[in-house]
Amino acid sequence: MKVSEIRTLGDDELSQRPGELLHELFNLRFRHASGQLENTARLSQVAKDIARVKTVLRERRK
Repeated sequence: MKVSEIRTLGDDELSQRPGELLHELFNLRFRHASGQLENTARLSQVAKDIARVKTVLRERRK
């Protein structure tokens, strides 16, 4: 997800997004630990998406 896409989201949707991404990251880590994850690059992609969303949220609060 690009920053430009994140900035177009509304405040309500943006505040819910980190929780959804954290849940996805948990599932990916669980699947990775059990050896069922094929695309391991998705782990870092989701972690970076979480950081991007949190950054935009912080910018809007200022």
